[in-house]
Amino acid sequence: MLELLSTNLPLLVGFIFILGLLCGSFFNVVIHRLPIILNREWRATASEILTDAKCQVSCPVDELPEKYNLVAPRSKCPKCQHEIGALENIPVVSWLVLGGKCKGCKTKISVRYPFIELLTAIIFAICAYYFGFNWSLAFALLFVSYLICGSMIDYDHKILPDQLTLPLVWFGLFAALFISKPIPSFAPNIESAVIGALAGYLVLWSIYWLFKIVTGKEGMGHGDFKLLAAIGAFVGYQLLPLVIILSTVTGAILGIAAMVISKQGRDHKIPFGPFLSIAGFITFIWGKAISDQYLQLFSL
Repeated sequence: MLELLSTNLPLLVGFIFILGLLCGSFFNVVIHRLPIILNREWRATASEILTDAKCQVSCPVDELPEKYNLVAPRSKCPKCQHEIGALENIPVVSWLVLGGKCKGCKTKISVRYPFIELLTAIIFAICAYYFGFNWSLAFALLFVSYLICGSMIDYDHKILPDQLTLPLVWFGLFAALFISKPIPSFAPNIESAVIGALAGYLVLWSIYWLFKIVTGKEGMGHGDFKLLAAIGAFVGYQLLPLVIILSTVTGAILGIAAMVISKQGRDHKIPFGPFLSIAGFITFIWGKAISDQYLQLFSL
């Protein structure tokens, strides 16, 4: 089977597409549960600190079961508590068969769930097409998996958890050591990856402090620094300017569109993580081609 996948690109792309559907289903769980798990841990830590300091602690009652993680308990309908069976959890297909409604109480199920499953499958398939059957594909799938989960959590809660961003930095540095070509037609060595991680963090860190000094407000979260550091580790410092330009342009366009549609003012907070993730993925796959086209256009 492995030999067949390594010699048949269409079969590999199809297999990875199906794998993406399955992973996308799990990513929906991660996106929903990880912030809840972290919130529970933060409240427990805060309670211990305040108790040790002999302060009165008043926290809301935690209605979650004692065992609550990414795999247990099984998913349930939040309204009727109907436990979702295996046949109701087939990526995309189950949502279509059920008509986008809970089997128990007929409450509408958000289209976002099959969207993330399908999006993950498409992104996985693109990676399989560009990388082929090798270790580069494994690191690519790992990279985009973190981008998908992190960007959606940032979209929902305006946070980029260290549990996602920091391991991704180390995976990027390890990829530069482990394989010769982390991205197509471009081979950032460990020096380029380290500089990319440092520059990615320091660029946004500097912008954050400059904006805060000038306006007295925080323009972005610290998680954005770490995410760009991770992206810099994967693409190298040479392509980091492209990531910054793409994320800024997409952020400005989509941010303005969101404000117009939602009729909210400029003070409305828009997470930057999704735009960094979009720019990071584009650069990861097509960055060298875009850079070459730019240089050729201006005869540089």
